[in-house]
Amino acid sequence: MGLKGLLFMEYFFKITILYFNAMNQKKEEKVILVDKRNRKIGIEEKMKAHKEGKLHRAFSIFIFNPKEELLLQRRTKKKYHSGGLWTNTVCSHPRPKEGFQKAVHRRLKQEMGFDCKLKKTFCFIYKTEFLNGLIENEYDCVFVGKFDGEPKPNSKEVMDYKWISLKNLKKDIKKYPKKYTSWLKIIYKKIKDLKK
Repeated sequence: MGLKGLLFMEYFFKITILYFNAMNQKKEEKVILVDKRNRKIGIEEKMKAHKEGKLHRAFSIFIFNPKEELLLQRRTKKKYHSGGLWTNTVCSHPRPKEGFQKAVHRRLKQEMGFDCKLKKTFCFIYKTEFLNGLIENEYDCVFVGKFDGEPKPNSKEVMDYKWISLKNLKKDIKKYPKKYTSWLKIIYKKIKDLKK
């Protein structure tokens, strides 16, 4: 086998590994189905759960800097819903057999490139239907933390970020409500009350 043959075999081997890694990641994309008391009732493929509007476990992270400004991210347009909209620092789902504490730190590092102490503040249920037919029906637990630095966002997840005071966020949401995710517009009011 010549040099070209060896290079082709190496290329083929790398592509195969990338393919199987991608397939394994897709297999991991499952959510935990719960009842209204957050008791686990099953596991479902993520997209199927969103198509059928099944209640599932989720979390939302709100990070503040020493100036009490909130770190927002703008979701990439490739997201399965709410692409291009501004939202809280991180929002995601725990994996099956993964607790909230492990999940929130994993996703904060993956999406925003840093980690910090996080405190669970409250949980709530919300349901939103999107124009693309997907339904977000979540038992959402909110975690709050502080970070004095600049994030290093993952471009596959985040297209932009900014720090903003809750006062200015309130004004902007009132003026441009369509720029923000539905869950941020619910949660920020509760967070604002906690900060008083």
